[in-house]
Amino acid sequence: MTPARPPRRPRRGRDEPDRARDAPRSWGGVARKGARNLDRRDTPDRPYQAHAGPPPAWEPEEWVEEPAPTKGRPPTQASTEPGPPGRPRRRASAEVAREITDAVEPRLGVKVEQRLMEAARAFERERYRDANRIFKQLAEQAPGVAAVHELWGLTQYRLGRWAEAARQLEEYRLLTGALDQHPVLADCYRAQSRFKKVDALWDELRAGSAPGEVVTEGRIVAAGSLADRGDVAAAIHLLERGPVRVKRPKLHHLRLWYALADLYERAGDTPRARELFARIVAAEPDFADAAERLAALD
Repeated sequence: MTPARPPRRPRRGRDEPDRARDAPRSWGGVARKGARNLDRRDTPDRPYQAHAGPPPAWEPEEWVEEPAPTKGRPPTQASTEPGPPGRPRRRASAEVAREITDAVEPRLGVKVEQRLMEAARAFERERYRDANRIFKQLAEQAPGVAAVHELWGLTQYRLGRWAEAARQLEEYRLLTGALDQHPVLADCYRAQSRFKKVDALWDELRAGSAPGEVVTEGRIVAAGSLADRGDVAAAIHLLERGPVRVKRPKLHHLRLWYALADLYERAGDTPRARELFARIVAAEPDFADAAERLAALD
């Protein structure tokens, strides 16, 4: 039997969808009860290693309309962006606000919340260095706020600072016990070739009670880690045990199909690779470079 080829270094626009832009943007313990509303991009324009899961972009979805200050009433803290009087001021979710209240001195609560929203806005606009600067200050002011460590970790991830991202996401994990950032954390360790850490996180994730989307993303990262070590057959087997036969695929299903199709191609199984790329294109014609990959196999 011909041995599978070792993992390839990705080329721009090839292999798996880019990790730092295409990850399901629906992870995020900050949103444990609706603190974020995420969209998704699948354009592989920033290659790294053949890593599968990018960070989630985070967007608080709770907005609070606050009346304009009236005479005799102290003005509320200004929004982080200028605007006319009475403009809605962005607020953290109730859950994150409670975290802040419990973790910082009362006099700092409003300031920390507004700085967190400012950092989130910078993150959304891909101003990651600005967000990183704010999070560094927030971590000193509010070290016990899990949302700060989570978002700072995701910001570091976007900047490609895998070790620092892992440190912050481990702190988030310690504070919350949550599993929702395990795929991102595992991908940070994968980037550093710390494969035992990847395996341990995957074991925790599959044994836990995380949503199917998060488990699928963790599966993709775990399989990519196996492929990085040259065990493409095991990586294929792991992905095949995931949600491959789905009638109405969601984006995380397409990501798994893409990763599996790529591995089939690496292993020389062109018919299966072609079949999966065709299914991706049928479901979402503009998904990453699936159409290009399919055409190259014809």
